[in-house]
Amino acid sequence: MGKNDTFVLYESSAGYSLFEVVQFEEIASLLSDSQENVTDYARFARSVKLKAFHPFQNAEEALDNMNAVSEHSVSGLLQSFLSANMSKKATLGCVESNIATAIKEATSLNVAVDDTVREILRGVRLHFSKLVGQISPEKVIQSQSGLGHSYSRQKIKFNPARSDNMVIQSIALLDQLDKDLNTFAMRVREWYSWHFPELKAIVADSYMYARCAALVQDKGSLFSEGSEAKVEKLLEIVGEQSLVDAIIAAAKTSMGMDCSPLDMYNVTNFTQRMVALGAYRKQLALYLSDKMAIVAPNLSTLIGDTVAARLISKAGSLQSLAKAPASTVQILGAEKALFRALKTKGNTPKYGLIYHSSFISRAESKHKGRISRYLANKCSIASRIDSFSDEPNNAYGKVLAEQVEERLAFYETGKAPQKNLDVMTKVAKQLAEDRGDAPMDVDADVSLEKKLKKKKKDKKEKKDKKTKEETPKKRKADEEPASEEKKEKKKKKKKSKE
Repeated sequence: MGKNDTFVLYESSAGYSLFEVVQFEEIASLLSDSQENVTDYARFARSVKLKAFHPFQNAEEALDNMNAVSEHSVSGLLQSFLSANMSKKATLGCVESNIATAIKEATSLNVAVDDTVREILRGVRLHFSKLVGQISPEKVIQSQSGLGHSYSRQKIKFNPARSDNMVIQSIALLDQLDKDLNTFAMRVREWYSWHFPELKAIVADSYMYARCAALVQDKGSLFSEGSEAKVEKLLEIVGEQSLVDAIIAAAKTSMGMDCSPLDMYNVTNFTQRMVALGAYRKQLALYLSDKMAIVAPNLSTLIGDTVAARLISKAGSLQSLAKAPASTVQILGAEKALFRALKTKGNTPKYGLIYHSSFISRAESKHKGRISRYLANKCSIASRIDSFSDEPNNAYGKVLAEQVEERLAFYETGKAPQKNLDVMTKVAKQLAEDRGDAPMDVDADVSLEKKLKKKKKDKKEKKDKKTKEETPKKRKADEEPASEEKKEKKKKKKKSKE
């Protein structure tokens, strides 16, 4: 930095302020010698003077400018503030290199970032209200609190189209419910089988078994007087009259023990709770399906709601999944197997969570690796469309699923699938027509791209041809002096012999 016209920029919650450093070299040496020169206002104020201060007019203006600073960009207000109060020859000190680079590009000012500037700005932050004089310390604290709340609120602002956190929590709860329901189902079977052991052989489904146990309770109530209503409800649960007849027949000849009213109450109470938990699990699955249709419609259409939600959960967010390459998506969820393979120098896994997709299970064992790689590529495309499109829909997801189907058919029958470019172009045109936009001239772009590629190819071929032609000439030119030298040597030898 130079000795004269040195300024420092301080961005506060109250506004932009520009301070002139009166004796930069002296203050640099003083700051390095003692920290008291920063904390002591009287000493610090002799070297740093307020040049200009522009307060923010309202909370919205403050938030917009602070967002610009945090994103390392220069707002129009900051640019006009610096242009009005600084000459082109002056040097501006900034606290951070990224914002300094942005200011230099926007205003062409000389900008510097070093430890001395940071120490000066530390002193400015400490004595800000005294240096400015227009604002009290209480107002500074109030503006900081208000801007902090606004900034934080914007960062965590709820967006229903991007609420992937709800998907992550829902799939985690769904997995936990599945584990709990399996545990509870085994407990219900074991507990109720002391009273009616034959029922578990007739009703195989755990949830249906729990509903039957909660309804039947005492097995004797199935063939006693007034049991018609219970039998009708039992038919609604199992769905087949033959199963109802088998249950009633088994109840009449059951070898199970009789239970006291208190024992039966506890068994029934636990069974009813499990039934309620199973009903909530179904409700949660429907909620997840609806949520995935909003958050990631293309990805869920391609590989299903559950697998898509698990991929998003494993990646951390939809945006993180969109940024991941297809190779990462392919083995997402198989990290342990991957690191074990790398450690033992064995074969790396071919698939992770996408193994649960129906496409992988339908493929032959020799084609599973190829299909998983192809499916991961399509999942990567679908997640990027879902993450970065303004109006998400499942149009691309449908055609991507069709492409995977065609690839499966190609491995089985050898029938060539459609080209990806043709499929995507068709969908893009259809979406543009549905929105009422001007038709996309994709064919023109494709033809232009082909022309450019052909031009590059022709240029390369000409260059290679020229190189091939020049190489023999150069070799011949190199060989000619060598042949002349050989002739001269032969003449010398003849003369020496003579």
